[in-house]
Amino acid sequence: MAIDLRKQPSQERSRHTVDAILEAAARILEGGGPQALTTNAIAERAGVSPGSLYQYFPDKHAILAELIRRERAKLFASIDALAARKGRRPLEADVRAMVRIAVAHQLERPRLARALEYAEAGLPLAGETALLAEKIADRAAYLLARQRVPRSRQAARDAAALAKGMIDAAGLAGEADADALSRRVFWAVTGYLISCRAGIVRGFGSRHRRRPWT
Repeated sequence: MAIDLRKQPSQERSRHTVDAILEAAARILEGGGPQALTTNAIAERAGVSPGSLYQYFPDKHAILAELIRRERAKLFASIDALAARKGRRPLEADVRAMVRIAVAHQLERPRLARALEYAEAGLPLAGETALLAEKIADRAAYLLARQRVPRSRQAARDAAALAKGMIDAAGLAGEADADALSRRVFWAVTGYLISCRAGIVRGFGSRHRRRPWT
């Protein structure tokens, strides 16, 4: 299975062609799902010849992989920019910003997000997925360390898993209200992180209080 471009577009015209192919594929996925995606349909929707498409992409799997990479790059760029901001803010402000980024990634184009998640399972992208998760965890851990959250990397992983679970479930349920979802995820993640910082969660900090459910 080929998942890489045959060649990288180096000129503005070629970059425009590749962008048009990727956007055409995205729109087909949104309209008909992965089963509607063929190289001929993509070329027709993009307004390019099949030959032009094959100059850059060996098959539709490579187009899907590049679409996934494009969406991931947008997500990471937003998180990276948040981590690079100067000055310390309240924990709630950082969490709110991270949650909004994550929710927007899922709900800005929900049909595309679901289609790409489905397609990803059939592509050999596990290594890239793991690398992205580590990079996001690094940035989130940096933000939490600034907020004096103990064991910030583990806390970042837990918070990300909590947010992803809620956001994915909302996507599968067809939710479209990004503000309502953001509020729910914010409450859940903030409550967990405040508990971590206060030492309520076992294994975090030096004060191990009795857990309220025991």
